[in-house]
Amino acid sequence: MPLRASLIDRHGPRRALLPMSALYGALLSVLAALTWRPGAPAALVAVSAALAGACAPPLGPAMRALWSELVADPGLLQRAYSLDGVAEELLYVSGPALVGVLAGVAPPAAGILLSAVLNVAGTWAFVATSPAVPGPRPVSGGRRRPAGVRGLPAPVAVAVAVALGVGLSLSCAELLVMAFATERSQDPALAPWVLGALSAGSALGGLANGAVRWRTAARVRLCRFAAALGAVLALAGLAPDLWTLTAVMALAGAFIAPALTTAYLLADETAAPGSRARAGAWVNTGVNAGGSAGSLAAGLLIGRFPLSLCFTLAGAAALVTAAAGVVRPRAAGGLPRSSPRPGETVGEPPAP
Repeated sequence: MPLRASLIDRHGPRRALLPMSALYGALLSVLAALTWRPGAPAALVAVSAALAGACAPPLGPAMRALWSELVADPGLLQRAYSLDGVAEELLYVSGPALVGVLAGVAPPAAGILLSAVLNVAGTWAFVATSPAVPGPRPVSGGRRRPAGVRGLPAPVAVAVAVALGVGLSLSCAELLVMAFATERSQDPALAPWVLGALSAGSALGGLANGAVRWRTAARVRLCRFAAALGAVLALAGLAPDLWTLTAVMALAGAFIAPALTTAYLLADETAAPGSRARAGAWVNTGVNAGGSAGSLAAGLLIGRFPLSLCFTLAGAAALVTAAAGVVRPRAAGGLPRSSPRPGETVGEPPAP
C-alpha cells in the first residue's frame, strides 16, 4: 500500500487512483467469475485474489491527504479525521451484515462482485466530486524519496509503530473473546455482541475525540490512547462473565478510534511535502500488519495459557508500543508541519 500511495503523492489521485480502481475491479470480477460455481482450481483463485489485493486503490490514505489540503484549521481537521474514523467503524459493523443478507439470496461470489462495483463507483465519485484534488507533485532536486520505512520522519515511524501495536492488541483480543465465551460454557453466538460493543465504544470515542480541542501534542495523545487501550484489554480477562466482558470491551473500544485517528493526524502533520498519502498508508499498513500478527499470536496462545494471561499479553502489545513512542526524542511530537495548510503562512505557530 505505501508504494501505491506514493504514486498518488507523485502523480495525483486522478492519474493514480482511476487506473488502480479499474484494474482492481476487473481482477475482482475475474475472482467472482472463478468462484461463482464450486470446483475452481485453488491455485488460480489464490493468484487472482493476490493480484487483486496488490492493485487495491489506497482510498483511505488518499482521502485523509485530501482532508489536509482542504481544511486549514487544525481543530476542524481533527474533527474530519474523527468523523472518518467513525464512518469506518460503521462500515466494519454494517459490511458483514450486508454480506450475510446477500449470501442468503445469492451465491457467495456475488459479494465479491458487489465489492468490485462499490469500489469502482466510490473511487470515481471521490475523484469526480473532490473540489481540490491535488495534481502531480514535482520531486524536489530531481530525486525520489525512499519508499521504505527508512524514508519516514521519526514522528511518522512512531505513529506506524503504535498503530501496529494497537492492531495487534485488537486482533488478538477479538479472538480471545470467542475463546472466553466457549470456555465459560456460554453460547459462542453471543460473542459478536461483545465485538459489537467494542465497535460501538470506538464510534462514541471517535465522536468525543473530535469534539475536544486538544492542547497536548499529537504524539503524547497517541501514546496515552494506546496505553489506555492496552491497560483495559490487559484487565479484560479478569471479567467474571460475558456481560462484564462486554462492558469492559466497550470501554476499551472508546480508545480505538481516538488512537488510530491521532496516528493518522501525527503522520499527516509531520510528513514531508508531497508524502502525506504515503505516510498515512504506512500507518494503515501498521494496523493491518498488527492485525495479522495478533491473529497468529492468539492462535498460539489460546489453549496453552490461561485466558487471563492471554488478555494481559494482548494488552501488553499496545502498552509496549505506547511506551516506545513516549521515549522517542521530544521533537517527534512537536515538529512543525512540513508544509503549510491552505490559508496558513510560513512561520505561523500551530494551533494548540
